[in-house]
Amino acid sequence: MESKGASSCRLLFCLLISATVFRPGLGWYTVNSAYGDTIIIPCRLDVPQNLMFGKWKYEKPDGSPVFIAFRSSTKKSVQYDDVPEYKDRLNLSENYTLSISNARISDEKRFVCMLVTEDNVFEAPTIVKVFKQPSKPEIVSKALFLETEQLKKLGDCISEDSYPDGNITWYRNGKVLHPLEGAVVIIFKKEMDPVTQLYTMTSTLEYKTTKADIQMPFTCSVTYYGPSGQKTIHSEQAVFDIYYPTEQVTIQVLPPKNAIKEGDNITLKCLGNGNPPPEEFLFYLPGQPEGIRSSNTYTLMDVRRNATGDYKCSLIDKKSMIASTAITVHYLDLSLNPSGEVTRQIGDALPVSCTISASRNATVVWMKDNIRLRSSPSFSSLHYQDAGNYVCETALQEVEGLKKRESLTLIVEGKPQIKMTKKTDPSGLSKTIICHVEGFPKPAIQWTITGSGSVINQTEESPYINGRYYSKIIISPEENVTLTCTAENQLERTVNSLNVSAISIPEHDEADEISDENREKVNDQAKLIVGIVVGLLLAALVAGVVYWLYMKKSK
Repeated sequence: MESKGASSCRLLFCLLISATVFRPGLGWYTVNSAYGDTIIIPCRLDVPQNLMFGKWKYEKPDGSPVFIAFRSSTKKSVQYDDVPEYKDRLNLSENYTLSISNARISDEKRFVCMLVTEDNVFEAPTIVKVFKQPSKPEIVSKALFLETEQLKKLGDCISEDSYPDGNITWYRNGKVLHPLEGAVVIIFKKEMDPVTQLYTMTSTLEYKTTKADIQMPFTCSVTYYGPSGQKTIHSEQAVFDIYYPTEQVTIQVLPPKNAIKEGDNITLKCLGNGNPPPEEFLFYLPGQPEGIRSSNTYTLMDVRRNATGDYKCSLIDKKSMIASTAITVHYLDLSLNPSGEVTRQIGDALPVSCTISASRNATVVWMKDNIRLRSSPSFSSLHYQDAGNYVCETALQEVEGLKKRESLTLIVEGKPQIKMTKKTDPSGLSKTIICHVEGFPKPAIQWTITGSGSVINQTEESPYINGRYYSKIIISPEENVTLTCTAENQLERTVNSLNVSAISIPEHDEADEISDENREKVNDQAKLIVGIVVGLLLAALVAGVVYWLYMKKSK
C-alpha cells in the first residue's frame, strides 16, 4: 500500500514532465537582449505560500523540455543542470529571476519558469530575442574610375556580424538609388556564419554614370532591428573619378599674348575638357598647313616679328575639334643718325635724327648728360656748349622690358681764339691784364714779355666752361711793356699781344670779356629796348594817322 508522500512525488514528477499550467491572465512575454549582454528573465509568477521549489527550462524546436536551473524554497539552495551551453552562464535569484550572461544567438528560445507546490505546478513562458548591431557599412572593391554612358560596377557595400540580418540601401548625394534597367543594378546577398550565427550582408551596385556625377558623393546604409527597434547606420562618403570624352579644346599662350616681344620664348598650351585630359595634340603654326604632333605644350624659341599670326591646335584623332588664337610679336627699332662719337667744328651744322619703327605707338625721350630735353636736338651752327652725351630712348609702355636706346657723343672742336683786355686798379698802383681764350680741346695759355722773352708764371685761371676760360696777371710796370698771350691746342697755335703803359702814364682801359650769362642778360636788355622803341614808333604812327584824319574831316 503506497504512502501519501510517495503518491505526491509521483504526481509532481508527472506534472513537471507533462503539465502545462498557466497562471490565469498571463500571456506571451518577450525579453529583448543585445548580443553579449546579460539576459534577465523575470519569473512573472506570484510565489505561492506552499511553494516547494522553482525550476527553469527551455523548449527544444521539437517541444521537448530541457531543465537548466533548480531552487528549493526551504533549503534556499540553487542547482544548475549539466547543460554544456549554459555552463557558468546562469544565475537564479531568490525571486526566481533567471539571468543568462554573455547573450548568444542560440539563446533565442522559449524559456519557462515553473513554481511547484504539493498539488500543483504553475508556469510562465518568456520568449527571448537576441539582437546584434551590425558593423558600420563600408564601400569596398571601389572602381578606380567610372566612364560616362557605361554601366560599370561602382563597388560593394558590406556590413558584418548582424542579427537578425539587415537591409542595405545605396544613395547618390543623399538620395536613395532605386534599380533602373540599364542604369542602376543592385545585387544583394547575405551569408550566416555557422558558428556565431551572425549575418554578413553585401550589396553590389552597378551604375551608369554621367558628367552630373562629378564630385557627387555615394554612400550606403544598413538598416537593422535592435532591442529598441529599427535603426540605420551610414557609411563614409565615396567620390569617384568620372571619365568622359573631350568635347572642346582651348589654346593658351604663355606668357600672355599682349606681352610678347622679339626674343621671347612662346609656349603654346592646348587643353581638352575631357577626363582624363588628352596627352597629345596637333599644333598648327602660321603658314604651315600640316600640324606638329606634340604633348599639350609646344615652345617657340627666340621669336621674331614674322611669328605674328594665328596659332591653332586640335586633337590627334579628331582634327575638326580645333582651337585658335592670334599672337602679336611686338618689336621696336631705333636708328640714331649720327651715333657713336662724332667730332665737328664750331659753327658747323649737324642734323640729328632718331627714327622709330614699332608694332604700336612708342614714346621717345631725349637726354643730354642725364638731363631730359624738352625736344629733340637740332644744330644749325654748333657751339661749344652743344658738346655732350646725347641719348635717344624709346619704349612700348604696354610691353614690359621692350626698350631701345642709342647714344651720340658730340665733340665740338675749335682752334684757339684770343682777346686781351686790361684794367688799371683805382689806386693806380697796378694793372690787370686778362687773356680770354675760346677753343676745344682746351688750349694751354702762356704769357711772355715781348723783347725780354721772359715767361710770366704767376697767373690766375678761371674754370674751363663751354670751351672758354681766361688767364689774368697783375703787374706794376715802371715802363711801357708789350705782353703776349699764346693759346695752343691740338688744332692750332694762336698768339695775341697787348701794349701796357707804365703805371705813371694814364691810359684807356678796355672792357672785360662778357660771360655767357651776362651776354644773355645784355641780349635780353637789348631786345627789351628794341621792343620799347618799336612800340613808341607805332604809337606815334597811330597818333599821326588819327591827327591826319581829324584834319581832313575838319576841312
